[in-house]
Amino acid sequence: MKQWTAIVLAGSRPVDPFAAAHGTDLKPLIPAGGVAMVSRPVDALLASDRIASLRVLTQQPERIGAVLPADPQLTVEGSHGTIAATLAALCTDPATQWPLLVTTADHALLNGAMIDDFCRQAGGADIAIAVVERADLMSRLPDSKRTWIPFKSGAYSGANLFALGGPQALPAIALWHGVEQDRKKGWKLLWQLGPALFLGAMLRLLTLDQVLQRIGTRLGVSVRAVVMADPLAAVDVDKQADLDLVERLLAERG
Repeated sequence: MKQWTAIVLAGSRPVDPFAAAHGTDLKPLIPAGGVAMVSRPVDALLASDRIASLRVLTQQPERIGAVLPADPQLTVEGSHGTIAATLAALCTDPATQWPLLVTTADHALLNGAMIDDFCRQAGGADIAIAVVERADLMSRLPDSKRTWIPFKSGAYSGANLFALGGPQALPAIALWHGVEQDRKKGWKLLWQLGPALFLGAMLRLLTLDQVLQRIGTRLGVSVRAVVMADPLAAVDVDKQADLDLVERLLAERG
């Protein structure tokens, strides 16, 4: 089953007030449940039967590597200036081992069940995007504040898990590069793909799967939505309220 190369994006903004409030300039080093936040998704990925190797990409490899375990599966490497540039470099590197599972250092609740669920559903796709349906998360966390994108099939939020099946994903990464600073605003991405697709989604005339199928056709790749069984997959840490929630959930998890 060990077939995936996991990528953990552990970059930081040049100035991050959230990190500074916790005594560091690197968000991945903020403590979550008593350990550096980045170590939580890393530990979950190293323990997974799905993952053959793990690459952590960051602007500060020495500092991030210092809080991670010594493991032959794990390397900590320098990243490029943006997420899109980092992923594009992976797509054009002949040494990259496919397929890739991509997540972020602030995915502090990631666990083995989520990894297994995503890999099982994402296998064989050129691009797969993990999402959580609003009703599922609201039933678990009714006070949760998320960015939701509505479709005919329901409203969804991203779950910070992506699959890239091979270099053919590069056109989609190039498209993402154009909206990277607004990646929480999925409407901007849809607008770049044309008014018809934008209006079809905005007016809820299309389901999520229909939108992704049309995006894939436009880019010449297969794009798949993976609706996660565990709605907590949508919880990441962008601000103090998120960290407080994660700390509470980790305590409940024991």
